[in-house]
Parts: sequence; structure tokens; C-alpha cells
Amino acid sequence: MSFNSQRLQFSGHSGATLAARLDLPNGPLRAYALFAHCFTCSKDLAGARRVAAELAREGIAVLRFDFTGLGSSEGEFGSTNFSSNVADLLSAADYLRHHYQAPAVLIGHSLGGAAVLAVAGDIPEVRAVATIGAPADVGHVLKNFGASLEEIEKTGSAEVDLAGRRFLIRKQFVEDARAQRIKDSVASLRKPLLILHAPLDQTVGIENATEIFSAARHPKSFVSLDSADHLLTDPEDAAFAGRIISSWLTRYLAADTPQGTGPIEHVRVMETGEGKFQNAIQAGGHRLFADEPESVGGLDSGPSPYDFLSIALGACTSMTLRLYADHKQLSLGRIGVDVSHAKIHAKDCEECTEPERSGSGRIDRFERVISIDGGVSEELRGKIAEIADKCPVHRTLEAVAKIRTTVKPGSH
Repeated sequence: MSFNSQRLQFSGHSGATLAARLDLPNGPLRAYALFAHCFTCSKDLAGARRVAAELAREGIAVLRFDFTGLGSSEGEFGSTNFSSNVADLLSAADYLRHHYQAPAVLIGHSLGGAAVLAVAGDIPEVRAVATIGAPADVGHVLKNFGASLEEIEKTGSAEVDLAGRRFLIRKQFVEDARAQRIKDSVASLRKPLLILHAPLDQTVGIENATEIFSAARHPKSFVSLDSADHLLTDPEDAAFAGRIISSWLTRYLAADTPQGTGPIEHVRVMETGEGKFQNAIQAGGHRLFADEPESVGGLDSGPSPYDFLSIALGACTSMTLRLYADHKQLSLGRIGVDVSHAKIHAKDCEECTEPERSGSGRIDRFERVISIDGGVSEELRGKIAEIADKCPVHRTLEAVAKIRTTVKPGSH
């Protein structure tokens, strides 16, 4: 199954705007999942992207976002801590709950794994939790501070070099990390737990997986990531993790599909409440966004309405030509169609009739360029252009369509 990735924004625990990606399957939807990234990482870490992509291909929509002060999110990292990350996760869950469906799955990588273990009990809709390379103790992250830890405790803050980048860490971060009791959260989880960990993980040792597994109640599972590194930099390791999580979830998600996510007979478009123009679209069992470019006040999270018209014309043209080629048993290479849209003065329209050119206004013109892999003869080029003009969407755009509109009465 293919998927599409959309950019989103929502408010975090402090009111800062958090940047997010929603990876949506283009087909039946099994559940929504919330993904928490590793310490000082971002939603766009290669490993996180690949795990989310694999899950989306298997019918699980994944929301991954940047914690406050990281990646493309607003806010000051130096004012955050583990507790604020947990609060951001709750904000992300609320966003999904209000605009899509509450997350049924929590997935966390490294310190993000500890965060989902801490927050799982506060999201009642969660039915399963998976961690990747998670520490059993939040204080484990303090080992990364080296000699700077003493300076933080003495002076109240210090700049710490983490993976080649400098971060301001304050004493409140250290105190908050030491106050966390992740194993207590694990012991009271009462939800299915999958632990994925690499035996040779040099950042978070395998003993952490043992401690989490021992603290958890059944049902619980452990899967070794063999030679994978902590960040899952090998694409095969990340894809393997995604496939394992998806397969494991089958036992806990098979009973039903989130309400309102089944296929529909028509097209439904609804505002998401994010940005000025963003709309969520459901067409049958497929989901995507419509939006406007940032230059006109949109989030650029999906095609514009006129882009969708161009998509319809291009897709219909390609399909019509393929049907013609199959019917005539023509060995036609792969078909490509480029479509552009513009509003031009009627008098400048070469394709228009004289009465149409005499108008004083502007008209919509779609310019279509068809390409065939391997090329075609001059004679066949003319036939292809003729058949392209017969595509149903082409005829609809050139004809006068009628639109009937009904406004539903308000509910009381």
C-alpha cells in the first residue's frame, strides 16, 4: 500500500507551534499512531521517517512531530525537560483526537520510548505501546552530558555538545530527569508492550530492555534488532522495525477500524482547523489534504483546488491513452502527462472560437503536454492527441457542467 505524508502544525503544552508530519495510508486505515523521537532529534530523523513509512504502507497512520524547541517547532529547548516532552505528547494526542482519531498506538524511539511509557496511562484510547532502543531510566540521558553535568549542577546551566550540536541545558532539566520513575509507569501500564532493542546499541545498552521487560506485565514481547545501531541509520533496520511493529499490532488492532475511517461512496472535504485553508479530504478509502501555498497564507500541506483539477485531467488523460493502446494492441511506452493551469485574457486564447475570443474577461486554460517513453511516430502523435481530447475529464472541463448545492440545516 502506498501512503502520503502531509505537513501539520498544532499547539504544544506551552502554546508554541509544533511542526508535525502525518503519514497517511492510501487505503484501509487500521489505526492512528503517535511517534516520539529521540533526545535532541527530530521527526525527520531518517530512522523515524522509515519506521513511519513502513507502518503507513501497512495501513497505520503515523503522526510524528518535533518537541518544543527542536527541529522546526517553536519554543526554547533550554526551557524544556522530560516532563514537558510528555506534555507535548498529550497535546499531540489531543490534536489527533479532535481532528482525526485518538491514537491507538504509541511508538517511542530512545528517550521518546521512555516518554511514551510515561504517558500511555494518560491516553485512554491507547491499545498498544512499542519502544525502540528506550532507556529504563530517564536519568540515563545525563551520561551524555559528560563533564558539563557538574557545571550545570554548580552554575545552573551549561552548553552541552550532543552529536556535534550545542544545546543549553539547565539544572531543572537534570532534576526533572532524576525525578522520573519510568519502571513504575511500566509496571502499571496494563497495555500490550513491544520492546525492540539492538544488543550492540552503544548509546542505550541492551540491559535497559531487560529492565523494562522485567518491570512490564504480560502481554509483553521483545524483538532483537540484531546489528542495528541506536539511530537505525541502516534503512533495512528501520524498515524491519516498522514491519515488526505492524505485524505485532495485528493481534491488538484487528477487531475494528477507527470510527469514521471506512471508505465512503463520495468525496468528503472538511476543514481541519489548522492554518487558513487546510482541508482534509476522504475519497473512498483514500485520504489526503487540500491547501494553498504559503505565499497566499496556506500551509502548503497539499495540492490547491486548481492543482486537483490539473491532477484529474492528467490522470484521466493517461488512463484513457492506456485503454486505447491496450485496445489497439499498441506497444506504447510509459505515459506521462504534465498539466499547468493559468487564467489568460480571452483575446489571447488560440484554442478559442472567435465569439469566445471577443469577450473582455479572462478564461481558464489548461496546458497539457504528453510524453511517451521511447517516443512515437509523427502519425501516432496526432492520434494520441485526438484520443487525449476524448478523456471524460477533458470533455467535462470543456462542457458546461451543472452543480446542485444543498446546505444542511443546523443541528439543535
